Amino acid sequence: MVSQPSTSDSEDEHEFLQYKLVILGDGAIGKTSLSLRFSEDKFLKSYKQTIGVDFFLKELTLPGDKRVAVQLWDIGGQTIASKMVSKYMYGAHAILLTYDVTNYQSFQDLEDWMSLVQKVYTQADMPYLAILANKADLTHMRTVRPAQHTEFADLHSMHSFFVSAKTGDNVATAFYRIVADIADVILTSPDISNAAKVITAQVINHPQDELNRRMNKRRDRIHTRCSVM
Repeated sequence: MVSQPSTSDSEDEHEFLQYKLVILGDGAIGKTSLSLRFSEDKFLKSYKQTIGVDFFLKELTLPGDKRVAVQLWDIGGQTIASKMVSKYMYGAHAILLTYDVTNYQSFQDLEDWMSLVQKVYTQADMPYLAILANKADLTHMRTVRPAQHTEFADLHSMHSFFVSAKTGDNVATAFYRIVADIADVILTSPDISNAAKVITAQVINHPQDELNRRMNKRRDRIHTRCSVM
């Protein structure tokens, strides 16, 4: 009797994708807190300014067994005046413009950040764009009306999310939907409702360790360039 070939190898071979997401916005609006909440499901009460760029990594599994290594580039707010910001944005699969709903100036400054994006990318090669309204839990302190948020998103053809790094509300779901959109994966209602559970339970294994090593090397190269300039 002829033995059948094992299917275990094919079953273990799943599509592995790697996406670069860049999060932009003024300082002290919670970009690092959002990055931490997404990547490690943590929230730190203390504030530490991001100098230049920090990196966060997360592995997700989308429907259809698509594994995605997400590289989240957290760009310091002061880099808006730096020549390096265009280098940080280069090669992004998604640009996430972020503001604090209790800080109207941070919302107004999104126009300046968007102008920088438009200097790096033409309309033809523009990456996925999204606007993240952080601190959405502080409704009693809101200074930016939802209608203003929606108007900005529509003007620039951006996807729109209201999130809270502090409570975690909608953070996992927002990033899951963003990554799924980039991968052209259609999510069902159960997929979306279970997104937070899936992301929190995701185990980071050997490929993630390899990504950490790569990102550390990339961080060293960027810091070297900054010190020379």
